[in-house]
Amino acid sequence: MSSIIILYQFVCHGNICRSPMAEFILKKKLSDMGQSENFYVRSSATSTEEIYNGYGNPVYPPAKAELAKHGISCEGKFAVQLKKSDYENYDYFIGMDTANIRNMNRILGGDKEGKIYKLMSFAGRGDDVADPWYSGDFQTTYRDISEGCSGLIKYLLEK
Repeated sequence: MSSIIILYQFVCHGNICRSPMAEFILKKKLSDMGQSENFYVRSSATSTEEIYNGYGNPVYPPAKAELAKHGISCEGKFAVQLKKSDYENYDYFIGMDTANIRNMNRILGGDKEGKIYKLMSFAGRGDDVADPWYSGDFQTTYRDISEGCSGLIKYLLEK
């Protein structure tokens, strides 16, 4: 990979489960490859449900615990909301599910430059990342996100 910095923003509904998991899983994979300095990876929410008076909630404890099982820390991460102005500042916006994609398009004012993707498309799948908020299954969510992030890295290497 080149020394060009590529900017990523993972997006889910509340920015306390799936998108921060994706942020830190990708950061770990890039670090393991010695490529951390070439990427800027963040995550955000399409809603304000986890943000109160300008302060976001931390990563949901079961999501944090699942990351920790794999040696990944997410300390210091708090929910933030996606903003329209983000569109100019990032190369990729990667949603966890179809509803996220719809809401990202609404917030960002469309996708005229083709920057919005669904994470599982990088794994050759059209489905959504499993939502542990409803299932309680953070292990499946971790596997989905890890597979999607590996596919994303492969996509970049081929590009």
